[in-house]
Order: sequence, then C-alpha cells, then structure tokens
Amino acid sequence: MSLDETDRRILSVLQKQGRISNADLSERVNLSASACHRRVQRLEADGYIRDYVALLDARKMNVPSTVFVEITLSGQADEVLDAFEKAVSRIPDVLECHLMAGTADYILKVVSENTEDFARIHRQHLARLPGVAQMQSSFALRTVFKTTALPV
Repeated sequence: MSLDETDRRILSVLQKQGRISNADLSERVNLSASACHRRVQRLEADGYIRDYVALLDARKMNVPSTVFVEITLSGQADEVLDAFEKAVSRIPDVLECHLMAGTADYILKVVSENTEDFARIHRQHLARLPGVAQMQSSFALRTVFKTTALPV
C-alpha cells in the first residue's frame, strides 16, 4: 500500500498527538469521522502505525542523564553478535541498541540518574556483556533537539 497525502496528514497528527479523538483527528485532516477511522484502522493493519505509547519525562522519572556507549566486539561471528544482542536487550537502562557500520560495532543509548548510577550500570551490566573487546562512553551534556516523529 502506498500512502496518499491524507494518510500522511493522519500520521503526522498522530505522531504528535497519539491520544487525539477520532472526531478531532477527522476535523484536522478534513475527513468524515467514519472515513478517518477506516484509514487509521488500515494504517494500523498495514503496520504503518506500530503502537501507541506515553512518552515519559526523564527528569521526573529520575533518569535525566543520557550516555551513548560505543561497543566494539571481539569478533563478528553470528554467535557473538546474537549473544551480545540477547544480553543487551535485557538491560532496562538501555533504551536503544544499534548495530553500526564504522569504528564501533554497536552504539547504545543508556539513561541513568547520574554518573554514579551509570558507574553501577556499567559495573553490573555493561562490563558483563559477552564478546565485548572495547567500550567507550560519552555523556550528553544537554539535549538540543529530540523527537520521536518520523518525516512523513
């Protein structure tokens, strides 16, 4: 299925206001409520809309520090990659894990209360990950820009 302009408007609104009522959404995108509802259902069924979530405030949740961790593995065999990916997915403080092209094999986005808390996460979890040859951590000083909205 390809997206038309109306689908893109619906997705754009939903990315910013996931709890908008169907009546308000249909008004915003210039459709009848029933036509809008059918389109949203189709976008969900076709996998364009994966889920609806609440975005929490990291400061209020007491994890205001973001640390990016570059990891180089000891090898590239499937078993090494699989073991690492399975283990890292079980660490609750790791929000994202990306397999990279470049100098590092993976980059992780980790949240923590502060540097002491990150030291705990490092000691209890990151340092125990299988296949790790090298790790480098960079603390974000300030978030300049952040969005979850994809370009539509």
